[in-house]
Amino acid sequence: MGEGKQEALRVDFDGRICLEFHGANVTSDAGLFVYRELDEALKLTSEMEKLQFVDPRTGLNRQHTVTAMLRQSIYSRLAGYEDTNDAERLCVDPTMRYVVGGRAATKAAASTSQVGRFETQVLTEPDNPSQLIDLSGRWIDQVRRHKRMSEVILDIDSSVSPTHGQQEGTAYNGHFECRCYHPLFCFNQFGDLERALLREGHVHSAADWRNVLGPVVKRYRKIRKRFFRGDAAFAKPELYEFLEAEDYRYAIRLPANDVLYEEIYYQLKRPVGRPPKKPIVYFTDFTYQASTWAQPRRVVAKVEWHRGELYPRVGFIVTNLSWWDWDVVEFYNQRGTAEQWIKEGKYALKWTRLSCCRFVANQVRLQLFALAYNLGNFLRRLALPPEVSHWSLTTLREKLVKIGAKIVRHARYVTFQMAEVAIPRRLFRDILRRINRLKMKRPLPVPG
Repeated sequence: MGEGKQEALRVDFDGRICLEFHGANVTSDAGLFVYRELDEALKLTSEMEKLQFVDPRTGLNRQHTVTAMLRQSIYSRLAGYEDTNDAERLCVDPTMRYVVGGRAATKAAASTSQVGRFETQVLTEPDNPSQLIDLSGRWIDQVRRHKRMSEVILDIDSSVSPTHGQQEGTAYNGHFECRCYHPLFCFNQFGDLERALLREGHVHSAADWRNVLGPVVKRYRKIRKRFFRGDAAFAKPELYEFLEAEDYRYAIRLPANDVLYEEIYYQLKRPVGRPPKKPIVYFTDFTYQASTWAQPRRVVAKVEWHRGELYPRVGFIVTNLSWWDWDVVEFYNQRGTAEQWIKEGKYALKWTRLSCCRFVANQVRLQLFALAYNLGNFLRRLALPPEVSHWSLTTLREKLVKIGAKIVRHARYVTFQMAEVAIPRRLFRDILRRINRLKMKRPLPVPG
């Protein structure tokens, strides 16, 4: 667990330097305390105590509660330790022990074998995965109790999670040109991950959209302004009808066809004269009804002529918005932020690291990554001062989470003497003050 009693290591370039390893007396992740403070202010992990997770463990195997184990799984991923093998060192790390709390604070957190059994056996019990999938939404509802939402904008998109070997549910996907899983994600306008669902690799991008979108839409029925955006994979009449029945305003990319091109034929003629450096852009709208639609709907078209290109770039958007054409296109284009949030999950949290053999175990791992992502995003949008509010989750991990500290124990207190390099004391204090202001607000009633 450490090399504190072994001979110090030496380096040749300066003989005065001695290197000692004290795993239980120093930490490299002291910044996790601000995330734990936000967690406590919003009552996030304590919310898990209200859920009835099935726990088949008996005897000494229940040294750590389900809540404590979930905390360790979530905070480990938030700090960049996505592999359960990392628990062998993290179980004695002072920051991880105090973040997890309970028995871990005085002894040790869960070991690699305990974390592995918890994620692949306990959380995969028949009723547990569905509760874990719902937990992201429950966390967002807790945030809504402290910060009111006047409108909601939902973005839905699929992604790829490459697989290796004979993992259950893996299949070749022709679009991504690899063997993979094909997860589906739904975000709100703040970047919070409302719901995630792992799917087999060969399914269509819009498969299971109702299982993802339905519970999210149900939670926001009391909000008056509700919007939805999706790419061409979600251009399905049953989705239009679902959104219209729920009184959502939507903008969804529509795959092009000859009938749509005929509607805008007069804008497909190349403009006369020398083409300018900036693209020439035209907007128009018309009413269109496909053979599978029960009623006609408004379609907005955008035509772009770029210098040096023979043909224009044409896009169609089906919508029930009554805005000007260019406002509809601008609103739809903001859907690209959802793709950036998916990239953050891939690169900052490595949520494509789904290496279990069983499909249900990988479903659980994806949900743990989703919870870690949401906790990181909550801190970014609720507690960061303006000068650092633009930081990505990767930057936050490298500068805020990865703060080195030395631990000094007293009779009543445990002092973490933190390094002041990327994050000065003033900035750390400002973050804690903002979290404290969240605590002081009287929570609103539970949404819904």
